[in-house]
Amino acid sequence: MRRVLIVGEKSYIGNSFEMFTRGKYEISKVNSRNEAWRKISFKEYDTILHCVGIAHVSYDPRMKNLYYEVNCNLAAEVAKKAKSEGVKQFIYLSSILIYGNNQTAIEHKTKPSPDNFYGESKLKAEYELQKLSDNDFLVCIIRVPMVYGRGSKGNFKKLVDLAKIVPFFPDYPNKRSMIYIDNLCVFFCDIIDSNMHGIFLPQNNEYTNTTGLICYIAECYNRRIYTTKLFNPLMFFLMKYVSVFRKLFGNLYYIQNNKKNSMLDLYTSIKKSLDVTQ
Repeated sequence: MRRVLIVGEKSYIGNSFEMFTRGKYEISKVNSRNEAWRKISFKEYDTILHCVGIAHVSYDPRMKNLYYEVNCNLAAEVAKKAKSEGVKQFIYLSSILIYGNNQTAIEHKTKPSPDNFYGESKLKAEYELQKLSDNDFLVCIIRVPMVYGRGSKGNFKKLVDLAKIVPFFPDYPNKRSMIYIDNLCVFFCDIIDSNMHGIFLPQNNEYTNTTGLICYIAECYNRRIYTTKLFNPLMFFLMKYVSVFRKLFGNLYYIQNNKKNSMLDLYTSIKKSLDVTQ
């Protein structure tokens, strides 16, 4: 049985993976605070799943050092310890936001262009981790889009809260990549079982439209939201100058073109995943 250490014992993704794979792997967790991870041996583990990071996006310059310390420096230090103690595989959770919010259709050859401390710190971590990668230390970088599922927080929870109260919503066409937490766990299992390494762009096998997503979430709560295209010209203008509108209604998605991006036959559909999430 493969032995997996999750760094970040309070991580939503880490705890979800532990529950999803119960009995499949021998899983342990360690806290990243107070350098608890330095006090244990990594020698008994085959894979490290690094789930530590500051998840929210901030433009406050006072936060910059903290973002780099947590999202980059900590990951690099954990990886160095893992490599020195003979761990075979290291999985790092990066983000689609290393591409910034102005990209549209993204593929592996798309050049990263982060536009905030969060994306910059994640990209810097990728560079540091790739320096450690070799045949004996397999580094997997997972550039996740928005992750959602029962109990998830962050941007998805904000969408759920919005869907519970708004009576109408703009009918604006856009395309977004998302991934259901169980689908992400399936992806992790495939990577671990196959001893993979490299950069991966996982996503659901369907793209998401913000309007459709809001309306379907509302249906899960027995609500109906009326949509209108009346404000679309204004929306187009606001997206150019207001970041919150760009994040909500802009296009940000991975091109689905190969097995490295998605295990389509294993994935739960968006509609079904939202039904079980609410």
